[in-house]
Amino acid sequence: MSESKSLLRDERALSEACDWIAANVDGAVAELDRMIAVDTSFPPGLGYDDFAGLMEGFVAPLGFATERVTVPESLWKVPNGPAAGPRTNLVASRASGRPVCGLYFHVDTVPATAGWQRDPLRMERDGDRLIGLGAADMKGSIAAILLALRAARACGIELAYDPMLLFCTDEEGGLYPGIRYLAEQGKLSGHILNFNGSAEARVWAGCFGLFNLLVRIHGQAVHAGEGNRKGSGLNAIEGALPLLNGLMALKAQIATRTSALPPPLGKPPLTAQLNLAAIEGGTAGGQVPALLELTINRRYAPEERFEEALAEIEAVIRQSVAAVPGLTVETALVGHLMPTADPAGPHWPRWQAAMGQGFGYAPEDFRRWGAASCSDFGWVQRATGQQEVLLGGLGRPDRNIHSPGEYTTVPDIVSLAQAVLSYLAADFRPDLNPDIPPSQS
Repeated sequence: MSESKSLLRDERALSEACDWIAANVDGAVAELDRMIAVDTSFPPGLGYDDFAGLMEGFVAPLGFATERVTVPESLWKVPNGPAAGPRTNLVASRASGRPVCGLYFHVDTVPATAGWQRDPLRMERDGDRLIGLGAADMKGSIAAILLALRAARACGIELAYDPMLLFCTDEEGGLYPGIRYLAEQGKLSGHILNFNGSAEARVWAGCFGLFNLLVRIHGQAVHAGEGNRKGSGLNAIEGALPLLNGLMALKAQIATRTSALPPPLGKPPLTAQLNLAAIEGGTAGGQVPALLELTINRRYAPEERFEEALAEIEAVIRQSVAAVPGLTVETALVGHLMPTADPAGPHWPRWQAAMGQGFGYAPEDFRRWGAASCSDFGWVQRATGQQEVLLGGLGRPDRNIHSPGEYTTVPDIVSLAQAVLSYLAADFRPDLNPDIPPSQS
C-alpha cells in the first residue's frame, strides 16, 4: 500500500473515532452526573475515597490497573485546620511498552457557595449546558478523557502513548496537594497533560503561587451585658478591627506589584493579590465573642518570594494585635501552591495541533498567556526537574467556575475528547511527535 493511501486510511479511522465520540457523548454526560454527585469539596475533602472508588469502576473496563496512594496525615494535617479525611489519590496505568503520557485531574471542587438556585451536587441539563459543582473545574474533563479512551478502544485506534490517569487531591489551595506527593514519591512518568485549564486557543505561560493563612484571634467570652465594663471580657471581633484595617492597607500596596507574566489578550497586567477569603466569629447575641477566625488568601507573582510575602503579613498581624491589650493570636499555614514556571517544551506543538483538531482552532488562533490563578504543578516542576506541562481543559470566562451555576457544555466535552484522542493516536501528526525517531515519522 502506498504511503498516501496508508495516510488516508489512518485519517479516516481517526475521523470515524471522532464521530463515535459525538455519537456516544450521552454516556459521558451520565458519568459526569455520577461524579458531581460525589461531594469532593475542599475544604474539608471528605469524599476522596468515594470518588476513587467511582473512578476504579470507570477505568477497569478500559484495562487499567489502579493504585490508591494516600498522602500521610503528617504532611497535610493542621490542628483545627479545615482539611479532614484521608487524602486518597488514584493512579490508573496501562503499560504496554509505549512512552507514558500522564493525564492529570484534580478531583476536589471548592465548596458550594450561597446563590445556587439548584442542588449543586445534582447535575442539571439545560439544552447543551451541564450545570453542577465541578462541571467545568474539572470533573467534565474526566468525562471527556474517558470518552476519548473508549473511542480509541471501540474504533481500534493505535495509541502513541500509554496513558497514566492521575486523579489527585487538594488542588484547591491545599497544604500538600496529591500531585506533589506523587511527584516526590517518583510515581510520575513521561510528560503530563494537565486538564485544569482552558478550552480556548491558549499556550500556557505559567501562573502565580498561592498560600492560605488561617489566623485565630482570641479574646475572652463573658455575658454580653457585662462586656462594656472595664476588665470584663474581650471582644475578639472588635479587637480584630485594627488587623482588618492593616490588611486592607497592605492589600492596596500588594495590588501595585505587577508581573512580567503575559496576561490574556486585551487584559491588564497581572498583579499580586491579597484577599480576606473567609471570616467566622461569635456564637450568639448574648455573649461577647472569644474567637475570630480569618483566612487570608495571598496570590504571589513568580517574581516574589513566598517567605517575604508571608513575613509581611505576619508583621501586620503582630503590629495590629499589639494595639489591643490582652488579645492573643495564632496563625497556621493551611494551603500553599508555588508558582508554575514557563511550562514550554517539545510536546506543545503537537498538543496545539490536537486542540485545533478537536475545537476547530487554526494555528494563528493560539495566544500565549499566564494567570494569577494557580496550579499545583509548580511542586511537580520542583520535584521532578521537568519543566514542560501541557495544559487544556474546559475552562472559559463565562462558565461560572467557583461560582453558583457552574457549567460546561456537551459540545466542549466532545471537542476535548476529540482533541485528546488525536493527541494520543499514533497516526496523528507523527512529524510533530518528539518521542518518535525522525526516521519513523
